[in-house]
Amino acid sequence: MERKKKNIIELSNCSEEEYKGISKIPVKVLADNVRSMYNIGAVFRTSDAFLIDEIVLGGISGCPPHPEISKTALGAECTVSWRHVDDAVAEAMRLKDEGWKICTLEQTHNSTCLGDFLPLPDERYVLVVGDEVEGVDQRIVDISDVVLEIPQYGVKHSLNVSSSTSIALWHFNSHMMEFKTNDKSE
Repeated sequence: MERKKKNIIELSNCSEEEYKGISKIPVKVLADNVRSMYNIGAVFRTSDAFLIDEIVLGGISGCPPHPEISKTALGAECTVSWRHVDDAVAEAMRLKDEGWKICTLEQTHNSTCLGDFLPLPDERYVLVVGDEVEGVDQRIVDISDVVLEIPQYGVKHSLNVSSSTSIALWHFNSHMMEFKTNDKSE
C-alpha cells in the first residue's frame, strides 16, 4: 500500500466560493473574551475544516482583519461566517432563547465528558469557549444546557483554548456528519 503524501492540489477540496455554498452543520462557536489573535485564527481554521455554521467573537475577542489571525487562519477568516458582539453573556442568552443548545467547554463539578455527549441531528448547538486565563464567564456556565469537559490525564490541568476547541468541534462534526451521511443513504 502506497502512502505517498498528498500535494496541495490533491488536498484542495473546493474554492472559497464553493465553500460558502456548502451546507454547514448547525454549530456555532461563541468565543468569550479570547485574548490571543493566534487562538482566534486557529479557531477559524478549525471551523472551516469542520463546516461550522458561524463564529461569534464576544467581548475583547479579536476580529479579522488582523495579521496574527491571518497567520494561523490561513484564509479561513474569509470563508467562515463570523460576527462580533460586545457581550458574550447576552449573546448566549439570546441564542438560548432562539432554541440553540448552549454547550460550554469548561472544567466544572458535574461536567459531562465530551466523549459521552452525543449531539442530536435535529438540534442546534453553540459551543462556548473561554479566555485563556479565566475561562468561560460563570454566568454562561450557569445557563448552559450542558458543560463539556475534555478528560486529561497528565500533570497539566488545561489545554490551550484553540486546541480544546478543535477537539470539541471534531467531536461535533464527526457525529453530525454521520447523521447527514446516514440520511442520504436511506
